[in-house]
Amino acid sequence: MLAIVSAVLFFIAFLINAADIATNDTFSSSNIMLIGLTLLALHLAGVGSGWSARGRRR
Repeated sequence: MLAIVSAVLFFIAFLINAADIATNDTFSSSNIMLIGLTLLALHLAGVGSGWSARGRRR
């Protein structure tokens, strides 16, 4: 889930950068890209993966 959100944020950052849209300092393309990288790192660390820590019992 976090990887999908980060991909959407990367796409939004790309659109802001490619279209030269004037935004304020909070929503600049580099800030959105950094939020996307943070979400991607959290996804790779296993934060959004659910309750799979116990494992399955048969």
